[in-house]
Amino acid sequence: MRNKELIVGLFVIAGFLGFAYVSLQFGEFSVFDVQKRTLIRAEFDNVSGLKQGANVEMSGVVIGKVAAISLNETDRAMIDMQIDDGYRITDDAIASIRTQGIIGDKFIKIIQGGSADMLENGDVITDTESAIDIEEMISKYIFGKM
Repeated sequence: MRNKELIVGLFVIAGFLGFAYVSLQFGEFSVFDVQKRTLIRAEFDNVSGLKQGANVEMSGVVIGKVAAISLNETDRAMIDMQIDDGYRITDDAIASIRTQGIIGDKFIKIIQGGSADMLENGDVITDTESAIDIEEMISKYIFGKM
């Protein structure tokens, strides 16, 4: 009888560990993630709809994630982006907030500049384009304030 209980107990533990592993992998979170990332920051006037964890893309390729969104001392939105190791961003790059499709999720699009100098860990992208607020545009059109 003890043998059956031990086998069932081990089977339950193995099932739980398998479920936890699969959940972490599909959730794009890994306990064993040791990939080196570079912190790059950008200041925006408006980040309406952008969320932590949103993609950072360059030429249509995901190169990182939005790590944090906060207000700086000048009341502008400060975005912290974790850029995957191996991707370099020029110091004259442009960061813009875009929407996937018409009403899709927001993401940050990086457009490289022509400079030979690269941003280092903690540097700030100064040339940015804020999010377009569709609701505000519609409201201006409806109420004739365009």
